[in-house]
Amino acid sequence: MIPDAGAAEPLGASVCNGGVNFAVYSRSATKVFVCVFDENDTEIARIALESQKGDVHFGFVDGVGPGTRYGLRAEGPYEPEKGFYFDPDKLLVDPRARRIDRRFVHHELLTARRGEGGDTATLVPKAIVVPGPDGHGNEQPLALKESGLIYEVNVRGFSKLHPDVPTHMRGTVAALGHKSVVDYFLKLGVDALELMPLAAFIDERHLPALGLKNAWGYNPVTFFAPDPALMPGGIDDLKKLTGIYRAHNIPIILDVVYNHSGESDIEGAVLSMKGLDARAYYRHEEHNGGCRLVNDTGCGNTLRCDFEAVQRLVVDSLRYWLEAGGVSGFRFDLAPVLGRGPGGFSPEAELLEAIRNDSALSRVILIAEPWDPGPGGYQLGRFGNRFAEWNDRYRDDVRGFWRGDPHKLGGLATRLAGSEDIFSREGDKPSRGVNFIAAHDGFTLRDLVTYEERHNLANGENNRDGHEHNLSWNNGVEGESEDPAIVRGRKNDVRALLATLFFSRGLLMLGQGDEFWRTQRGNNNAYAQDNEITWVDWDGADMELSGFVGELQRFRRAHRAIFSDRFLTGKPVAGACDVVWLNPEGEEMGEADWHQADASVLGMHLNIEGDEVLVWFNRGRLEIVAQNPSPKPGASWLAGISSALDEVHLTGRQVLLPPRSVLTLEQAQGGEHQKTQANADTQGRIELSVKGGERFLGGHFPPFAGETN
Repeated sequence: MIPDAGAAEPLGASVCNGGVNFAVYSRSATKVFVCVFDENDTEIARIALESQKGDVHFGFVDGVGPGTRYGLRAEGPYEPEKGFYFDPDKLLVDPRARRIDRRFVHHELLTARRGEGGDTATLVPKAIVVPGPDGHGNEQPLALKESGLIYEVNVRGFSKLHPDVPTHMRGTVAALGHKSVVDYFLKLGVDALELMPLAAFIDERHLPALGLKNAWGYNPVTFFAPDPALMPGGIDDLKKLTGIYRAHNIPIILDVVYNHSGESDIEGAVLSMKGLDARAYYRHEEHNGGCRLVNDTGCGNTLRCDFEAVQRLVVDSLRYWLEAGGVSGFRFDLAPVLGRGPGGFSPEAELLEAIRNDSALSRVILIAEPWDPGPGGYQLGRFGNRFAEWNDRYRDDVRGFWRGDPHKLGGLATRLAGSEDIFSREGDKPSRGVNFIAAHDGFTLRDLVTYEERHNLANGENNRDGHEHNLSWNNGVEGESEDPAIVRGRKNDVRALLATLFFSRGLLMLGQGDEFWRTQRGNNNAYAQDNEITWVDWDGADMELSGFVGELQRFRRAHRAIFSDRFLTGKPVAGACDVVWLNPEGEEMGEADWHQADASVLGMHLNIEGDEVLVWFNRGRLEIVAQNPSPKPGASWLAGISSALDEVHLTGRQVLLPPRSVLTLEQAQGGEHQKTQANADTQGRIELSVKGGERFLGGHFPPFAGETN
């Protein structure tokens, strides 16, 4: 291995000319070394990168190539109280490593002060030199369909217990490409998969002592290299998966964490960027004559996203997942960090602008989680129209309505209409909002109607962690119950919540397993439960409920009146009002109706381009007789989908709304369903009925593309 001058670009390890060029960014290191390891994990060479251009240390090493295992070491001052952690005994993972040979695991030596511990080489994963992308996976990113159903997936938890997936594939990205899984998503009508983080991560340092492991992956150490447990074949595993779903026109969105790293605070492990140049990679603030790490994330450190070198690291890694992995979009965890500088958050911050304007990234799906614990951390609606945003006000208003909170009709209507009060900038559309009722953070849908309090003792923090404000209800008994009436009531509530979600303007997100009654036993912060609490129980899955969700998606896709990407305003569109809000008497809602504190029923009469749909919402505990508005001459109202487990009766213009239910009706011309129509002008007692999830007129909707009956 003969070192040569090499080149400062590109950063990282690049295969070229019979060797590898190494280029490492560090503004404060006095010297950077590349350490080469053999198959026995023995360091066989330590090569100083003698060349330097600006803040980049670089050199070319002859005689090495793809498959070479290496790490970095850096010399410089060791003054943690001033933001310097240089320690040649700490082997460091290249921040631009494309692959590593094992998972990150905690050890006390990783946190030892300089001179107080031994060498960490045996404890730290080695980076593996890989060739550049081969060009496959460089297809145009897929767009998200207007019907916009995003399914949030934790790769390990979703597949760990899947009975049809071979044992060796369970818990990995490859499991999602198994035919049984693909067929399931096709049957459900999923428009996109959003995969929780895949980048290599480390457990939070307090977890090993508790016998716990991070189950979610929101604690990355590297931004390029995938976690070996999730993607043992490296980036090719993801490339294969995205190719499988591309054949069905289903984009893969990757959840990414560019707000902090797993190196944590001053007491945290030194694994990569902290040992190379913590002052450059992480935000610091003055403290007691020195400085300390800023903790805007609640995770011990904050990535310095207003610094050019970090911005480049983020953009380059995003492009790598796009070009080498074939993903079609990204969801940004704690996204305000990406837009925060010394003056606070700005939607025009340099990093956000770099992502928007990048020639490749400007074409992908971009989703922001628009809040973090830092100053000015709540930024819902401010990321601009290139980003969709998780809409927690949708979540809270819908939960509040179905929980029975007073004065919630207006909030429900606003969310159903697309949340124009939030997304009100020029060019905004309902698709700027990602509507959801449950996600990986918080209760599952089942737990939302089963627990009023969090039950997080298993997390080892005396039930102090997780949200206290859940807007949940338990239907009379805290926790699981064998009482058939309580179970039935809870399932009715979940069906009503799901129907509300699918009949709302905007993008939709469904958390894994919420479509078939998944529980986390009341744990609303299950990040540390890599066990049966987060592993999907396929044997206990309620596939009848899953089938109901598929019917909801079919109904949504069949009606532009529901999924159209225009805000509902109540104003005429092509000669007809796009929405009329109705009271139970079938009359347009008046001021007094909106301000009735205990009102339990709301009708939504949609009319878009001749497609008319009527949706009734009844959160009350009693049946309610509602009056449907008069249909067009020669037409009638026909029941579509009901969330209720009980039958729904439609007699003439009257409909009996079951308790805690959502019901849709479609307007059809007289000849369309001659044998079963209920004409609004009929004076007789023609009764039609529909049970929850069944479409009692015209049979079931046609299958989704790629799905067989």
